Amino acid sequence: MGSRILPILILLVGGILLLSASTFVVREQDMALRVQFKSVIGKDYKPGLHFKVPFIDDVFKFDRRVLTKKFDGEQFLTSESQVLSVDYYIKWRILDVQQFYQATGGGDEIGAGSLVGQRIQDGIKNAVARRTLKDIVISDRQQVTGEFIVRASESLRNLGVELIDVRVQRIDLQEDVAARVYESMKQTFEGIARTQRGEGDRESQIIRSEAERKRTEIIAEANANAQRIRGEGDATAAALYAAAYNRNPEFYSFYRSLQAYRASLGKEGDVLVVSPDSEFFRYLKSSTPQRR
Repeated sequence: MGSRILPILILLVGGILLLSASTFVVREQDMALRVQFKSVIGKDYKPGLHFKVPFIDDVFKFDRRVLTKKFDGEQFLTSESQVLSVDYYIKWRILDVQQFYQATGGGDEIGAGSLVGQRIQDGIKNAVARRTLKDIVISDRQQVTGEFIVRASESLRNLGVELIDVRVQRIDLQEDVAARVYESMKQTFEGIARTQRGEGDRESQIIRSEAERKRTEIIAEANANAQRIRGEGDATAAALYAAAYNRNPEFYSFYRSLQAYRASLGKEGDVLVVSPDSEFFRYLKSSTPQRR
């Protein structure tokens, strides 16, 4: 009985090994290449179970997700030969798995990450070397990386790699260098502030002068219009008075005398010296109109 079970077990184990060597599984986040004698014979495998020639075909799997590689404390020299310590990271992913495999000599992701990092490092090195320390401190970090990211992206496409992003996280200076740079920046910004304040005061004076001139013109024009309207009103009033006088001179004389009485008589402290026979008291003596 035992002699029969042993061959069956050997066949079963051999079948499992053969099946395992003949299949491979591709996950959702994987990209797979089937290689036979260093030649790519299969790619673009969908997630699931796939078959291969056992012991002849090799399967290489790569991560299709966005990969991140961080670089800390990388040293760069400015145009003034000042040392900067820069921390940055890069994000990239495999765009063409076959091209990536062939360009990197077997698709080593660690080696490929170092190769990508080296090309980005060269770009940052050139960007920093063209600037002074002061320019780097006051410039936008995106401006530094933006100069070379397009060229680096085109270069990395030859590796089958897509460059997603490059971000500079930190730039460190030596303490004495930083103090000199910040003092120089302070003096520069103070000069700019003084210049801008002077320009603002000059503009303020111009605006005030212009406003004062317009104010004077508006007031003069308003006074002229007021005088003209007042003159027209007085002329109209005089014409009305003249017409009323010509229509009934006696009534007009009586009305004017009443206005004079109201304005002159009955006020406390007023003294009026007039002869009783004066024409001023004519309507107080008699309200009968004089006949002419």
